[in-house]
Amino acid sequence: MRIVFMGTPDFAACSLQKLIDEKFNVAGVFCQPDRPKDRGHRLTACPVKVLAEKAGISVYQPEKLRDGTALAVLKDLGPDLIVVVAYGRILPAEILDLPQNGCINVHGSLLPKYRGSAPIQWAVLNGEDITGVTTMHLAPEMDTGDIIYSQSTSIGEYETSAELFERLAPMGAELLVRTVRAIEDGTAPRIPQDVSGVSFAPPLSKEMSPIDWNRPPKAVIKQICGLQPWPCATSKLGGIPCKILRAEYTDTVTDKAPGSVVAADRQGIEIACTGSRSIRVTELQAAGGKRMSAAAYLLGHPLS
Repeated sequence: MRIVFMGTPDFAACSLQKLIDEKFNVAGVFCQPDRPKDRGHRLTACPVKVLAEKAGISVYQPEKLRDGTALAVLKDLGPDLIVVVAYGRILPAEILDLPQNGCINVHGSLLPKYRGSAPIQWAVLNGEDITGVTTMHLAPEMDTGDIIYSQSTSIGEYETSAELFERLAPMGAELLVRTVRAIEDGTAPRIPQDVSGVSFAPPLSKEMSPIDWNRPPKAVIKQICGLQPWPCATSKLGGIPCKILRAEYTDTVTDKAPGSVVAADRQGIEIACTGSRSIRVTELQAAGGKRMSAAAYLLGHPLS
């Protein structure tokens, strides 16, 4: 079976690597065009492109999918199946209808929960205990297709979105292999999504970064964990803007106003939240500085 793979970031590269390792016939790879990166704004290839080129697979990076160019390339490639993993584009109907076995997707949630572009982050932000990965048949509307398989996993109390990405990527890759083999065998199920359980995971933005200390400790902790690796939770400490990267619960009961420093010592920086409770910041990054422990930061930036 000839497969065309479509994906862009590390999460997708894990699935592509698994298809390569399992000796599937990957006839071509589509990914986003090279983008400027870092301060030098040098055009940088995405992880999927780097992997595909290393494996000797032809790479295609169309700017658009609806002008007929991508469709012409796909017709030449003649895929029996298109696999989409975090590609970042919605496929038009003429592409969805092209392969005889259709198009499938690996999604980083337990559908129908968290349809959209940031399912992993929103599961953490919302304090979910369980999440997972789902393979599905693609449909014209985003993330609405019939479910093939799903696999669940618990979310750690202090697990960040970045850490959850690293765990879900290989899970998704394994589930993809199971799915492709089932499609080859003609045994892949089609389970319609329960629309009563639909929720959404819209894109993140920098406007979500500032911490509102007038919220309970759990909401603040989940904001800190959920907004990694981007855009990160932020707050000013002693007037200095900082990314708040790690924090933990405390047993402290305080009458200080939310946002006030309760303690600053070797354990970290304890800050009051609503409800007379606090959290302890243990890792941060000041504007223009390096990531470091809160204790190390205090050595050069004492707080009262």
